[in-house]
Formats: sequence, C-alpha cells, structure tokens
Amino acid sequence: MDKELIIVGDKVLIELDEGEGKTDSGLYLPQGVKDKDRVQSGKIVKTGPGYPVPDPSLLDQEPWATKARDRYFPLQARPGDYCIFLRDQGVEIKFENKKYVVAPHSAILVLLRGTAERM
Repeated sequence: MDKELIIVGDKVLIELDEGEGKTDSGLYLPQGVKDKDRVQSGKIVKTGPGYPVPDPSLLDQEPWATKARDRYFPLQARPGDYCIFLRDQGVEIKFENKKYVVAPHSAILVLLRGTAERM
C-alpha cells in the first residue's frame, strides 16, 4: 500500500535546505539570522487546497440541511517554489526517512519562482 501525505487547509510541506550561505537560486541568508534559527529556507513539495471559503448560497440554511461543497481560495505558494519562512511557526516531521516542515502559508516570507527566462 502506497502512502501519501495530504496537506490540509492553508498549510505547505517544505523540504528543508540544509545548506549554508548562498543558495543556487541566488538567495543569501546572513549568518546572524541562521544562528538564531528564526528563519529557514527550503523547497515547497506540496500545498493544501487553500483557505476555506463559505458558500454564500448556503448561509441562510441550516448546516445539516444540505451537503456543503468544499470551496477554497488558493494559496500563492506552489510546489517547486523556493521559500524562506519563519521556522518557529512550522512543525518538523519525518516521512519515509526524510525531514520536512509543515508550516502555515502565512509563515512564508519570500517565494522564489520562475525559469531562467523570467529571472
């Protein structure tokens, strides 16, 4: 049986960048910031569906009277993006012998996305 991590709501799954100094993408985290461990960087592997949005057509009905439809406002972050995020807002997990951090979308400070043509 294959296992799959399903990320919920506004959370993102981040594969940590264990390297020091300047990244291949050109981002540089000063040593003082790294020492205090306030921020971390990594690659976004998966994202949740986004922020839940209530269905306005169901607001005047009782919640149990109809089946609610899942509607979400999508996240800005996408799989493959490189990010810098607030470390203390994430939770470190281990899945299939790899370390990841699950963090809320609001903990992301910077996203780096694009191909060589755009950069």
